[in-house]
Order: sequence, then C-alpha cells, then structure tokens
Amino acid sequence: MSDYVIRAGDRTAFLAGLRELVDFLTANPAVVVPRHASVVVLVDASDSAARRDGVEFVAVPLGAPMEDIGRGYFDARRGFGPISYSVVGIPPEERQ
Repeated sequence: MSDYVIRAGDRTAFLAGLRELVDFLTANPAVVVPRHASVVVLVDASDSAARRDGVEFVAVPLGAPMEDIGRGYFDARRGFGPISYSVVGIPPEERQ
C-alpha cells in the first residue's frame, strides 16, 4: 500500500461532464469562456517523499516532468491549449 492518497474522481463522470460543457459552450456562443483554465489532481501524504511518489505516479502517464517547487510542494503539469492538467502534492500543514 502506498503512503499517499490521490484525490481522484469518477473518470466516466468527469469525461461526460467535459463533453457536456463543450456541447453547452458550442450551443451557446454568448457564454464567455475563460482565457485559461486548470484541472488539478491533489496528492495527500504526510511526508515529502510520499508526496513526491504520488505526484510522479500521475506525472509519468501524463507525460509531464515532476518538479520539486520547494517547501514540500511537488507539481507536474501538461498544457492542452489554454487548459492545463496538473497534479500537486501539498504539505499537510497547508491543506485546509
């Protein structure tokens, strides 16, 4: 068992929601869209090494490099046009 928890959701429901959003925005061109958007998966772990492992677990199939951004944070992100898909490991004292 791993020392980290990935806060993941229901893949089928997530993909259906994205398709529904695209269909809605396509059918309603008066609705403003953001300049940039982000999707973030969070990794929970009490120690730095486990956070790093959790972020790397998601980063590898994402095809994104994992970065140590300091102070116990780890991150990997991949851009899809103006939308970024990220995985972030946040130290426990910073999670509220």
